[in-house]
Amino acid sequence: MPYCPECGGEMTYIVATKRYVCKSCGLMLTHQELMELKAKLRPNFESEDEKKKKLRREYLKWWFSKKK
Repeated sequence: MPYCPECGGEMTYIVATKRYVCKSCGLMLTHQELMELKAKLRPNFESEDEKKKKLRREYLKWWFSKKK
């Protein structure tokens, strides 16, 4: 049983609308929206070194991409 990312209440799946609905606050989300919201709210445990490496990779990807 998934829990609401907003209030922590139980969510039930409604087959007719193909959405999850929170019993407490009434939030309605599709499965994809629910997973994205939970991933967004999950704390990030990257170290400073990992953040620097990620930024460096993103910069190099941009630098070597086709520029218009």
